[in-house]
Amino acid sequence: MDATTIRDPMGGANQSGIRDHNERLVLSLIQRHGGLPSAEIARRSNLSAQTVSIIIRALEKDGLLVRGEPIRGKVGKPSIPMTLRPDGVLSLGLNIGRKSIDLVLIDLVGTIRAQIKRTYPYPTPAVLTAFLRDHFEAILSGLSADERRRVAGIGVAEPFELWNWLDVVHAPKEDMLLWRDFDVAAAVAAITGLPVTIKNDATAACTAEHVFGRGREFADYAYFFIGSFIGGGVVLNDTVYAGRTGNAGAFGSIPVATETGAQQLIHHASLYLLERRLERSGLDPSLIWRPDADWSAFGPPLDDWLDHTARHLALGAVAVSSVIDFETVIIDANCPDAVRAAIVARTRAALRTIDTQGIGEPVITEAAVGRNARAIGAAALPVIERYLLAQPLFG
Repeated sequence: MDATTIRDPMGGANQSGIRDHNERLVLSLIQRHGGLPSAEIARRSNLSAQTVSIIIRALEKDGLLVRGEPIRGKVGKPSIPMTLRPDGVLSLGLNIGRKSIDLVLIDLVGTIRAQIKRTYPYPTPAVLTAFLRDHFEAILSGLSADERRRVAGIGVAEPFELWNWLDVVHAPKEDMLLWRDFDVAAAVAAITGLPVTIKNDATAACTAEHVFGRGREFADYAYFFIGSFIGGGVVLNDTVYAGRTGNAGAFGSIPVATETGAQQLIHHASLYLLERRLERSGLDPSLIWRPDADWSAFGPPLDDWLDHTARHLALGAVAVSSVIDFETVIIDANCPDAVRAAIVARTRAALRTIDTQGIGEPVITEAAVGRNARAIGAAALPVIERYLLAQPLFG
């Protein structure tokens, strides 16, 4: 290879025995970079022009790629970019939260085609199964027979050890301990008849940002998601890193300094703290979980929560950046976009008050996917398993 030739890190090979890998590679490149002409795909993938042409024809025939508008240059024939066909693949995502449950149907480019949401005081296995039985067929009701055949599966995002922190969420111990012996994957498969993939909810949210959001701009970053409890994810070498037990990026457990000693970040940058502030002010805390609620009416309790969250989130960003030299720290939250923007702005301001000598001040980036990130990330899991390269640098 010529020293001046630029190759994309998602490199392929021409051996006939890895057709599936190379098809995934082509789809991953287009998913990552947007529409690409065949010559650019060959250059980035290290595949021959003939191999790329064969793969593109096969993916077109399978309904996964479509041809874009020709791009005319100064000389020669116009190039035709290949783009993902949005309805070429559909997928379902189920997010089991501590205050709400979400079921979404997305397409290949991450657009939500349908969504059903329910809130509750706390989750139980019975609530999950009843929700799925009531709504599974409803969310698919608008699909044709051909579109139903294109549903890749259902991904599930759930907090690991859902039965923990019962004193914080005010849930009965006997109800929450039912989750210990409940097989979520088996229950979901029995109701839906689809292949099931399960991930930690914050890791799923990180996956959504990496596949469909700002994460596509970076190869290495830390990701914070503020839900009932704050969690996170880690991306290394352009790959969402789940860790040995699937719990990498458990940033809620980071100890942060307080007036009374060290406490976990989860107790200083989570939405349950905003709930308590609203309760003390005589406001309805359930509004937090309603997607159409206007948070500007929360007034001083919200402002106080924003300042408190930003100060401790800045400490968490410094902590993770001291371990790995991340390109950026991406912040998302289950809240309106304007509130997320305020969190990011105040975290940047709080960082300027912290001594970061030895590592430099972390770069804070606002996420793009938003409050549906966990459900969208869950839905992305079956798509990644069947059509994309989960580890593009090493696959």
